Amino acid sequence: MSGEVFLVGGGPGDPGLITCRGRKLLKQAQTVIYDRLVETALLNYTAEDCELIYAGKKPGDHSLTQAEINELMVEKATRGEKVVRLKGGDPFLFGRGGEEADYLRDHDIPYQVVPGITSALAVPAYAGIPATERNVSSSVTVITGHEDPDKDESSHDWEHLAGGAGTLIFLMGVGNLPRISRKLMDEGMAADTPVALIEMGTCPEQRSFFTTLEEAGMLVRQDCVSPPAVIVVGEVADNGGIKDWRHRQPLRNLRILNTRPAHQNRGLTEMLEGAGAVVREAPAINITAPASFAKLDGALENIESYDWLVFTSQNGVKYFWRRMKELKIDVRNLAGLKLAAIGSRTAGSLEEKGLRIDFVPDEFVAEEVLEGLLERSERGDKILLPRTLSARELLVEGLEKEGREVDEIEAYRTEAAELPADVSEDLAAGKYDLITFTSSSTAACLKEQLEAEGIEVSSGLRGAAIGPITADTARREGFEIAAVASEYTAAGLYRAIVDEFGGVESEHA
Repeated sequence: MSGEVFLVGGGPGDPGLITCRGRKLLKQAQTVIYDRLVETALLNYTAEDCELIYAGKKPGDHSLTQAEINELMVEKATRGEKVVRLKGGDPFLFGRGGEEADYLRDHDIPYQVVPGITSALAVPAYAGIPATERNVSSSVTVITGHEDPDKDESSHDWEHLAGGAGTLIFLMGVGNLPRISRKLMDEGMAADTPVALIEMGTCPEQRSFFTTLEEAGMLVRQDCVSPPAVIVVGEVADNGGIKDWRHRQPLRNLRILNTRPAHQNRGLTEMLEGAGAVVREAPAINITAPASFAKLDGALENIESYDWLVFTSQNGVKYFWRRMKELKIDVRNLAGLKLAAIGSRTAGSLEEKGLRIDFVPDEFVAEEVLEGLLERSERGDKILLPRTLSARELLVEGLEKEGREVDEIEAYRTEAAELPADVSEDLAAGKYDLITFTSSSTAACLKEQLEAEGIEVSSGLRGAAIGPITADTARREGFEIAAVASEYTAAGLYRAIVDEFGGVESEHA
């Protein structure tokens, strides 16, 4: 049975600018083939088992040729897969989407086209430049700048372009800008016509340059501007920056790597994106079931023998409850136990199940939990602690020292996750301004991942930690910690990042 290919426009860069249809298809895709200019944060929306194939498409250095991309789409669809061909901007505007559609049709492969927001309009808007404006410009022409204006037979009518009163927007034209400027002036366009160049538009690295037609080429010759950049020629660029709205987004200059486990990271990501950051999700750890449930099963079958049940994370609640259901243990068997929860989210998970919490510490660290439990329990009390065995030993040792009997049982396991290829490349290139650490294990496991990829942990990798214990672990692993949450939650981490970096220019900007 044949699958289907979706030619999806990923938008100009900001991952929030993909269409709802495009985002939905990414979630459903079995294979995604993506280009160099696609913002990799869009890959956050793919399923865990989705195959991600980097097509490259960098000028002069293609990871896959166009012919190979065409054949790959046909091969995957012939196997019955749902394939997303993810392209920057709009697939039918200088994106070779038409050629790919022709190839798919010639090979009887069903396909659909999902338009994307083009950089020709979005990038100027992110720089505060309207493509058209009443009493200034009532038309706009989008032109490929990749064509050499000096070739014998240009496909552009330069005389018409130079003599019009509308806005000219050139894509892929940085290398040819000196010749484009000269051609327009030779055909009669005024040398003082305003020009705007927007580099890496809609991304954290966005930079805007405002000049004139006569001086624009000089910026390129002096290597002030690098591709990809959108070039706007016309009166609408005269007041560039006056309409700039992005300064209201405190994290607009940051590219952040969120290492929180896959099932937990969307909340933090959405808060950061709402403040203007571009966030790539790449869990540093996988949360899995233990190799054996024998010890947990034994504890559950004798649950009435315990005085306290202590949960240190939402994961502990999740796996504990799942195992109770699998063993068909009645929740009423917990009636005689007192419950403790570390963290408001952990407590919330228990309260959703209709349980009353006897103790939630003000500070979500082992020291505070230990003190609170010692105050509320008695010598000889039996305490069940279902959690990962990679956690700190302070709590268990402190309780046992004061005469409490503690059964620390593995309810779930944390292990290092594999880094996606694009994340490894971007970390090696220093493209992330900040890495989030929401537990000590995320820091330790990311260090393990980086070493496996041959990437050195240095002071260039800055992190933000959910609390002081996590911060200490990250520093020991070699990371520079720039922000530490005072409230040990995702919301607290978000506020710490905004407090530290709000409005600060990225070193990549």
